[in-house]
Amino acid sequence: MRLRKQQRLVLTVVAVLLLGGATILMMTALSDSVAFFATPSDIAEGKVDPGKNFRIGGLVVDGSVGRRDDGVVTFALTDQANNVEVSYRGILPDLFREGQGIVAQGRIGDDGTFVASEVLAKHDENYMPAEVAESLKQAGMWNDGDGHGVVPGAEASEMAK
Repeated sequence: MRLRKQQRLVLTVVAVLLLGGATILMMTALSDSVAFFATPSDIAEGKVDPGKNFRIGGLVVDGSVGRRDDGVVTFALTDQANNVEVSYRGILPDLFREGQGIVAQGRIGDDGTFVASEVLAKHDENYMPAEVAESLKQAGMWNDGDGHGVVPGAEASEMAK
């Protein structure tokens, strides 16, 4: 009888250790792939840790897109309160253009430029990332469909997304 209790205890301890190990492995793997969202204002206020991978969203500033000889595309991203310079090496989405809402994933470089590893543009006329929309609402630049809060220079139909 006593041997049976010891076997159960050993089995329980081994199961708890295996479950704990699996949990630690999952948390470690997820922490490397989780990317938090920030706005240009968050970066300007220093709320983003340098070297951390995160996503930034906003509107591409008109006249800011440039292409360097080494294949890097540079542009500025705004939430209508602050701008952030972004550099990206790769093929931009077909829907990427000035005045467009985008989300970019990457990290802040040594020179303060956001170095994007991925750029995502809205995929249809009704889509804007919730975080970008909320940022524009807070900045008073959101069009709720009735013509109020229109971003200067943008058409009402473009911002009612």
